[in-house]
Amino acid sequence: MRIALAQLTSGIDPARNAAVLVDAVEQAARGGAAMLFTPEMSGLVDQDRVRSAAVLRSEADDVVLAAVRDAAKRHGIWVHLGSLAVRIEDGRLANRAFVIDDTGAIRARYDKLHLFDVDLPTGERWRESASYAPGQGAVVVDTPAGKLGPSICYDLRFPDLYRALSDAGATVLAVPAAFTRPTGAAHWHVLLRARAIEAAAYVVAAAQTGEHEDGRATYGHSLVVDPWGEIVLDMGEAASVGFAEIDPARVTDVRARIPVLTHRREIPVVQRDADAR
Repeated sequence: MRIALAQLTSGIDPARNAAVLVDAVEQAARGGAAMLFTPEMSGLVDQDRVRSAAVLRSEADDVVLAAVRDAAKRHGIWVHLGSLAVRIEDGRLANRAFVIDDTGAIRARYDKLHLFDVDLPTGERWRESASYAPGQGAVVVDTPAGKLGPSICYDLRFPDLYRALSDAGATVLAVPAAFTRPTGAAHWHVLLRARAIEAAAYVVAAAQTGEHEDGRATYGHSLVVDPWGEIVLDMGEAASVGFAEIDPARVTDVRARIPVLTHRREIPVVQRDADAR
């Protein structure tokens, strides 16, 4: 099974970003991929809330989503649209992933569960919860690549999510991201490899990269990691479309060799410090 990843440097204009995505869909289909994976915030990267508020829309009116659905249908390819910022009913935003099939239909939606509220040593300050509503649960969906469990960026640091996904049958874990350069350099590769090994599943992580129009910088290094933890693809820092082969039999083989899923147990805490005498 051949898949494609779009590594992007998304900007502040959704229409321009949509055009880049449509071109990536065409490149992926032309390259023989059955499915394309794109990064978090594929439709807009803009930390200026006033400016972004003028262009963000509901799912029904989102120009990027409409363009990608049309391109998927025209080229006969599935797309995991890593995420878009979409307006929801309570006035806030959702950081929402979409799984789109080769007819342009939306097969699944996933809203980011864990919101990135941090102060970095570089002076960068992020408060996703100021604008975004957290998701309410995990999702598993059948795709040509296998049973797919979507997640988004900061979710990567919470292994319980990936345990839930693999327990529900996921054999491919998607981790679209816009990692900062400091956290990417420190943690990106090791966390993605750990999630693949723990779940004995493929991890597909399409990432934002480079210097963005809004002033931020992202790490790149879109990865595909196999169930043994081996890196199948590392796209470095250039914005481009990359390709990788994934083999469902590899998941079966690794899970047979080290059956971590069947050996999982619920672990009660039987003693706390206050209980010791």
